Amino acid sequence: MATDVREACGSGQQINKCPADWDPRSPEIQRDQIGAYDRMRETCPVAYSAYLGWSLFRHEDVLRVLGEHETFSNVVSRHPSVPNGMDPPEHTPHRRMIEPYFAPEYIAAFEPAFRRIARELVEHLRANPSCDVIRDFAEPYAVRIQCGFLGWPQSLHVPLLEWIYRNRAATLARDTEAMATVALEFDGHIRAQLAMREGGGAAGVDDLTTCLLRQTVDGKRLNHAEIVSILRNWTVGELGTIAACVGIILHFLAGRPDIQDRLHRDRGALPQAIDEILRLHGPLISNRRVATRAVTIGGRTLEAGDRITVMWASANRDGSVFADSEEFHLRRDQSQNLLYGAGIHICPGAELARMQLNIVFDELLEGLEPFSLLPGAEPVRAVYPASGFSSLFLTPA
Repeated sequence: MATDVREACGSGQQINKCPADWDPRSPEIQRDQIGAYDRMRETCPVAYSAYLGWSLFRHEDVLRVLGEHETFSNVVSRHPSVPNGMDPPEHTPHRRMIEPYFAPEYIAAFEPAFRRIARELVEHLRANPSCDVIRDFAEPYAVRIQCGFLGWPQSLHVPLLEWIYRNRAATLARDTEAMATVALEFDGHIRAQLAMREGGGAAGVDDLTTCLLRQTVDGKRLNHAEIVSILRNWTVGELGTIAACVGIILHFLAGRPDIQDRLHRDRGALPQAIDEILRLHGPLISNRRVATRAVTIGGRTLEAGDRITVMWASANRDGSVFADSEEFHLRRDQSQNLLYGAGIHICPGAELARMQLNIVFDELLEGLEPFSLLPGAEPVRAVYPASGFSSLFLTPA
């Protein structure tokens, strides 16, 4: 973090892009992203860096960006992104098209399969108590439930897990060439699934992926690029965030035996507890936007075309919105929690994710003895753009 952040930003003085206010990739920031973002929110809530553009740390500023889509566009990439990389009016029919796939009656049908997967992995955890719960529990859970939701075969479980590790290594190394190669590899998995279904004709499996091949928007069938974009968004986002969520919640409960015991006795409190834990430690650090015109926000002047990064992991810890923001409160009002976003781009799969997390922790609390962090095995924190932990070991309490 820049040493002159308070001097540069605390006075409300407008400073235009140079020098940078902070370095999001510095070792100081990466050692504890959440704590670093808390400090930025208090000292420089609208901060510039060459890496992220303008980063917004306050809840009110993030909420403003989410609500003013005419000024803060979601079209941030040269690659198609359906529908979250679209603005109205194009966004509206595409968003309407995907929403039935996340309707309560649709996702409810997957509950038995998700529970079976969770139960099997909890049994594995019981038999291997010294395993790394990120690599051997959280990530396999995310891969298996997502494959189940999309109708993808078990034969993809291992390749997708290996893809996660390669993607993480490329990201950590900041190797743009490797990241591009890994991204193309993932698209290859998707295209292979589409080709298999098209080759099966009318006798092919009737799952979500097959349904997308028949999907239309305004009377026009989706093309392969659009379908690949949809499935990439659902899958890459799901694999990263669900695995991060599981690790974050396990880490929290391991350090709070009182809450662990409370949830063991009262499973009905799980949904509220999960949302509150993930408010404290967001599984998704940020999202991007771009300014469509000159605008002033938080005392800083942004120009048309400027890149913006909304910092979810900071906004949800803003003390002006959440009293005792750094403390866990089971009965906290979650209406201002931005865990799943807000506005027209609010996550369509929010209830699916909540169900998946509630199921896995219901099974964990049922199948495991009380647990704590393994002494001597320090949790390894994930680094930007990931959140949570890349390694975590538990032990029976």
